[in-house]
Amino acid sequence: MKTLFFECNMGAAGDMIMAALLELHDNPHAFIENLNDIGIPGVKVVASPSVKQGISGTHIKVFINGKEEVEDVSGYEHDSHEHGDGHSHGAYKDITQMIRSLGVSDTVKKNALGIYRLIADAESHVHGVPVNQIHFHEVGEMDAVADIVGVCMLMEELAPDLVLSSPVNVGSGQVRCAHGILPVPAPATANILRDVPIYSNNIQGELCTPTGAAILKYFVKSFGSMPVMAISEVGYGMGKKDFSSVNCVRTFIGRTGSSTEDVTELSCNLDDMTPEAVAFAQQLLLNEGALDVYISPIGMKKGRTGILFTCMCQQNKRDKMLRLIFKHTTTLGVRENISRRYTLSRKSGEVHTKYGTVRVKTAQGYGVKKSKPEYEDVANAAKENEISIQDVLNELQKLS
Repeated sequence: MKTLFFECNMGAAGDMIMAALLELHDNPHAFIENLNDIGIPGVKVVASPSVKQGISGTHIKVFINGKEEVEDVSGYEHDSHEHGDGHSHGAYKDITQMIRSLGVSDTVKKNALGIYRLIADAESHVHGVPVNQIHFHEVGEMDAVADIVGVCMLMEELAPDLVLSSPVNVGSGQVRCAHGILPVPAPATANILRDVPIYSNNIQGELCTPTGAAILKYFVKSFGSMPVMAISEVGYGMGKKDFSSVNCVRTFIGRTGSSTEDVTELSCNLDDMTPEAVAFAQQLLLNEGALDVYISPIGMKKGRTGILFTCMCQQNKRDKMLRLIFKHTTTLGVRENISRRYTLSRKSGEVHTKYGTVRVKTAQGYGVKKSKPEYEDVANAAKENEISIQDVLNELQKLS
């Protein structure tokens, strides 16, 4: 499968991620021209070559009404949009409305809004105010909008099947922002990076910004070591500052035959719920992104019969699944296990038969290849042609 891997040994910022992805694009110049034409107010994005410690890459600059802006730590102001530096800072609702008005696809809008929601939720949590009262400082500036939307556009055009990342280096020490001097990682960044493996070394400074953290949290399926992959392109997104190590985000894109990831297994014992209520909770968790939810019959204390309710999910969805389990079941406690999950690479296609079009899912890896038609398509074809399901399957077999 087509796999994108982020190497975040020097953290991540929005402009660095966009620059690293831009280096993977077939036509970077045309992409930048397109980005500058989507309607972000007063924005001009410029991509230029950058060399750090002998490594060539790309650096992104964002100009607002002709002046270069630089992303820093996010901040929050309850009452005012204007601050002593003369810059205007955006309310969450204003930013979301502006994103919805841009000349980009619905997918790009959805992803950009999802990333901003992560930042807004983190700010809300840190400052103890509702999301609709959040006013962004640096993150609310148009340079961050350009970074986030640009990344979402690149992700749509690169279209990876799987997005992975290394653990994230967040830096160390303190950083100055709109509220004064804060520890690294900044509170909003730390909140966004919950359930993400992070570390700090002897580099003083903020290496991961809220925008960079939110982009990674939103798109990355799993954080860990680089998988075995056949690399087709490598990109270097350079930061503005210089450190003892090359200040860049590095991206790799290529093919992996299969994937592995650590998944969270949440389970609890239930003996006082109706089958209908259990089925409702099971379907709800699946709809909210669980990998699998299943029940098993068990014997409990005092000879009571019960069920083992198990939810498997990606690690970054653990807290969400825990909340849903506690809300929609009667359990008072949930157990957690971490499991290694091996998967085949998967893709979907269509087969055109004399009975109609049938979608077929194909999976392969580890020397194995499997395919299976979608049951609903097979059943509909059988009904519409007044034939048996086996007749449709036989036709598919002839065409395979």
